[in-house]
Order: sequence, then structure tokens, then C-alpha cells
Amino acid sequence: MEWRISADSPIYAQLARQMRLEIASGGRAPGEKLPPVRELALSAGVNPNTMQRAMAELEREGLVYAQRTAGRFVTEDAGKIAAARSALAREETEKYLRAMAALGCAPAEVAELVRETGEEDANADT
Repeated sequence: MEWRISADSPIYAQLARQMRLEIASGGRAPGEKLPPVRELALSAGVNPNTMQRAMAELEREGLVYAQRTAGRFVTEDAGKIAAARSALAREETEKYLRAMAALGCAPAEVAELVRETGEEDANADT
């Protein structure tokens, strides 16, 4: 996993979001064992305490669970994964709509752009 860290929000929150995205998109399979916190922290270039805080947040959300002495695992609860996917999709959609509004695009214009782009992408694949 390639970690991306910026200065716009707390690092632990960015790490949790990236792991949430990885789980929601299927990059981490339900029931998959996660690497140890120290290994994840090393790969992200952060302090293990920061990564621990991110993992604790994912545990509170129910996307990750810990088994004593065995490590952490991705939840097998498809409903929790679907809810995380939906929440991430909503965040991205809201961000896009705010950007389009800042450009002065009306909702109907945005909808038409999305429809046209979807059709172009579909035609490019055939």
C-alpha cells in the first residue's frame, strides 16, 4: 500500500481514511490479517503510536477487529464494509459538487457532465 500524507488534517485520520478506502474498495479482503502496527508504521513513515491511533479508530468503526495474540483482521461483516464504501463515496461526491459549484456549474449542468463522461468512458471501453 502506498501511503499519502499531507498537512491538511491529522496524520492518524489520513492513515485511517486510506486504510478504510483500501478495505471498502476490496484491496483488503474480509477476514484478511493485517500487518503488525510497527510494520504499517514503518511503511507509512510514521510513529507507531500514530498508526496505533488510526487502527483504534478503525476498530471503533468495526472495520477491523483484534484477536488477542493473533493480530488485527479486516471485518467479515459485509454490511460494515458496504457502509464504509457508501460513506467514502458520499464524501467524494460532496467534494466534487462543491468544486463544481465553485466553478459556477448548476446541478443540472453537473448531472449532464457526469452522464456525458460516463457515456464517453463506456464507449471507450468497447
